[in-house]
Amino acid sequence: MPRFLPSLTAALAFGAAFPIADSALKRIDPFHLTAIRYGLATTAFLGLLWAIEGRRAMHPGSRRRALELFGLGTAGFAGFNLLAYEGLSSSTPQHAAVIAALMPVMTVFGTWMISRVPPRPAILGFAVLALAGAAMVISGGDPLRLAEGGLSGGDGLILLGAASFVGYTLGARRFADFSPLRYTALSAAGGTVTILTVTEVLTFAGAEHTPSLADVGAVWWQLLYVVVAAAVIAVLAFNEGVRRLGPSGNAMWGNLIPIVAFAIAVGQGVTPGVGELAGTALTIVALAGANLASRAQPQLSVRPQRAAWAATRSANAAKSRA
Repeated sequence: MPRFLPSLTAALAFGAAFPIADSALKRIDPFHLTAIRYGLATTAFLGLLWAIEGRRAMHPGSRRRALELFGLGTAGFAGFNLLAYEGLSSSTPQHAAVIAALMPVMTVFGTWMISRVPPRPAILGFAVLALAGAAMVISGGDPLRLAEGGLSGGDGLILLGAASFVGYTLGARRFADFSPLRYTALSAAGGTVTILTVTEVLTFAGAEHTPSLADVGAVWWQLLYVVVAAAVIAVLAFNEGVRRLGPSGNAMWGNLIPIVAFAIAVGQGVTPGVGELAGTALTIVALAGANLASRAQPQLSVRPQRAAWAATRSANAAKSRA
């Protein structure tokens, strides 16, 4: 299997998720949509973990590690999805996809903070270009208008969600002895608890309303996609991509996300403006350049993570045979 296949799979699935989820949000609010999505997806993650790695893998190892997983899962699953879906209610799938595509640059700088190795000047230049391209998309081709008025509420929420997911991605290095499935399942469990709690509190307070069976039935195929393709398959593939390529190498494939989102929008009859298309092209070129440049400098090592994971898998297999 090509090393990049999991990263490619995740990028394609995430890119299509924005326009598909946007259509579902017309019948189900962001909080209940996320609760349904990860209530089902996390059940699948935990079932796969039990079946593949055994009962021992269901335990995080210590209370401290359990709290870390809970925090990372809350950032990656609750933070990203609740903020992104809430933002999508007042933004567009194309804007959401471009903002999400900025995660590679955010990952590079997050890696800099952790490793204390500064990015090369070329990366800084590409990062500025990527931000300029995103500004063109969000402002409809008029970055000066964005500078005067700032981000819209919806776009700002999506950006905060993207930052949360970057933190979750970088947090994977603290669990080098976990397989991608184990890290995904146990962190998703913590994140899902947060999602369900927030949703129930808002519902009890009257801020949101539980969707009817008719609402759920009206968007059944969208729910099927965001649960199976954009949650179970995409998240597992994403974390496998981090294990194989490292955070920055995996993030490079996120450049495909806005391409997929814009292609679907065009297929649905939406005609993007010249400024949006130019900004998207500039963002993609800049992100590709930044990530290619970042591969030429020291990064968080991936090989020790692979070795630790392989050793843990062997140990679990030996325990199972015993």
